[in-house]
This record gives sequence, C-alpha cells and structure tokens, in this order.
Amino acid sequence: MSSIQEQMSMELDIRGYTPITKRNYLYHINRFLDLSAVPLEDLDQSHAKIYLHQLFCSGLSFSWMNIAYSAIKFMFIHCLHRDWDLSKLPRPKNPIKLPKFLSTSEVLAVLNATPNLKHRAILSTVYSAGLRVSEVVNLRISDIHSDSMQIFVNLGKGSKDRYTLLSQANLLLLRKYFKKYRPGDYLFTNDHSGLPLSTRTVQRVFKESLAAAGIDRNLSVHSLRHSFATHLIDNNTDIYFVSKLLGHSNLETTAIYLHLSNKSFATIISPLDTFFQEGQDD
Repeated sequence: MSSIQEQMSMELDIRGYTPITKRNYLYHINRFLDLSAVPLEDLDQSHAKIYLHQLFCSGLSFSWMNIAYSAIKFMFIHCLHRDWDLSKLPRPKNPIKLPKFLSTSEVLAVLNATPNLKHRAILSTVYSAGLRVSEVVNLRISDIHSDSMQIFVNLGKGSKDRYTLLSQANLLLLRKYFKKYRPGDYLFTNDHSGLPLSTRTVQRVFKESLAAAGIDRNLSVHSLRHSFATHLIDNNTDIYFVSKLLGHSNLETTAIYLHLSNKSFATIISPLDTFFQEGQDD
C-alpha cells in the first residue's frame, strides 16, 4: 500500500471512521489515483471532477458519488494538506427520493413467509427496532437489554451509539431462536464458521421472503427500517423520538417519513372546511 494510502488509513482511524466507511474511502482513492495517473503533487480538483464525471457516466448512484467526493476531499484536506474550494467542485446534489416501505400487512406477510427461525428473527429484529442491515449483523447478545426492553446499537452510522426499541413480540422470538441455536458472542452467526452473518446473506434472505410472500416490488432489507419509521409516525409517535430511535443526527433526515405516513395528511383539516364548520356551529 502506498504511503498516501497508509496515511489516509491512519487519519481515518484516528478520526473514528467506521470500517465500512474506511473501506469505501480507500476503494475510491485507489481508483481515483489509478485513473488520474499523475503524481500526487500535480493532483488538483480538476482531476476529482473528471473522476466524479466518470462515475456519473457509468450510471452509478449519487450516494456512491458522494462517498467518492467525501473520500477525495478527505485526502486533499487531511493527507495532502490542501484547501478544498467548494466553488470549483461542489458536492454532487442527491435527488430526493421517497423511501420505499411496506404496509403493516406486507411486513406480516414477509415474516409469515419466512419459515427458518433464524431468518425470521433477523427480519423481525430489523423491522421492530428500525435497524440498518450493518447494525443487525453486528448485534451481540449483550446488546439485548430485556430488563429495560431496549436494544443497544454499538457504533451505528456515523460512529454513534444509540438505544432503540426491543419489541415484546420480538423478544419472545429471540428467546426461541436462542434456545434452538445457542449463539456465542454475536447474536446472528453463520452456522458453520460461527462468525457474524454477512449483510449480503441478510439481503438474500429478505429477497427470498419477499418472493415467498408474493410481493413483486424492488425492495431491499432497508425497506423494513423505512417501514418501522413510517408505521411509528402513522401511530402518532413524535418525530423527535423516531429520529432518536433511527439514530439520525437531525430532524430533517427523519422528516421525509412524514411524506409516507397515511395519517400525516388525513389528520389535517383544510382551512376551507374549517370555515364551513364554524358556520355550522353558529
């Protein structure tokens, strides 16, 4: 590994970046340096612009482009000690798309279509606690706090610890799972290696359950997290608490679920209807 990559790896570690973020940043730096093919001292933001444009032309997502942008910016500022001029290269603007979620009946159908106890416990935990797939595979048995009915999420996205809900129904399912599988340190492990399940395995399990439930939609396991948030808001849970359970840094990120909620619009009365109601009361 070259010195600039070693330096970047160290800087990322010192600043507490997660292993996933570190891996993604170093991946982009490797590709960026290979494709730029110029000495480090000659690198400037024009090379970064060309690399980002190549990603765009390849049809890659804006979120992936944003990771590339952050990686290159990090290298320029913290490793090359150069200024980053936003006027020359602003961050790619990510189009706002409404999250995809399942209805309550669809969630139930997915769980009922999952006969494997371990797989059903995983999907139930993701939905009932609003977890990211990377968070559920890293859960340890010690993170399940049945005394306070909470799940501890260790170093979630952005390296932030948080607590979220431990559903009573999910706790009963986890106890059945534990009694049958007797996992060690990590809650959900590979039967053969004893290592935590991969996120890819969980995605595959969800896709299989989705198909078995007869739901023909392009969804990922993250849709269960979106469903958790949407259904909480449907049940009149304050958006502040939803934000805390999801581990969001600000309410703006959580507010997008207001667009998905059935009750958000159903409970709003048009001013015109208010006028007529007042007239009827007279």
